[in-house]
Amino acid sequence: MRKLVYYIAVTLDGFIAAPDGTYDSFVMEGDHLEAIKTELPETLPVHVRAAFGLDAPPARFDTLVMGRETLQPALDVGIASPYPHLRQYVLSRTLAPSDDPTLTVVNEDPIGLVRSLKAEESELDIWICGGGNLAGQLLPEIDELFLKVNPVVFGRGIGLFSSGIGPDPFPAQLFEHLESRQFDSGVRFTRFIRPEPGRE
Repeated sequence: MRKLVYYIAVTLDGFIAAPDGTYDSFVMEGDHLEAIKTELPETLPVHVRAAFGLDAPPARFDTLVMGRETLQPALDVGIASPYPHLRQYVLSRTLAPSDDPTLTVVNEDPIGLVRSLKAEESELDIWICGGGNLAGQLLPEIDELFLKVNPVVFGRGIGLFSSGIGPDPFPAQLFEHLESRQFDSGVRFTRFIRPEPGRE
């Protein structure tokens, strides 16, 4: 069965965006970007791929899930489908259905959606593109955390996770460190995996 991977940029203090949803203070250039272009080209949005002249096929993911707030910046600049080279599912109770065949708006239970996607026959994984609310709801199904840790502190903002379900936080869940890679840009890639049953 393929994995659900939360692949996301994050600050040293655990935020994926500033309070207004922006992330301009993240490191946007450097050797870590070259690694992304080579190893995970499908995670770059269509306008960035075009700027770099990238037309590489997916290397790790063929499907992504995201929340409405993650899609909104693309919609604001007229991009209806930011990752047309992938199957995109947007979890939203308010967004109208999309006319784009590469993007599906879903207002059902995100856990059920992800479980059905995991059960599909595919050698590639599923990417949680954002944001923290959706990741909090999907935490029981997340198999890997792939964090692009940026050398910056926001102090406040949108957290890596939020429960998104009532006032109570979700229970603590243990992940095992898989690997880390430091780049000259100051960004560090750190991967964690969910322990196998019986090893928590």
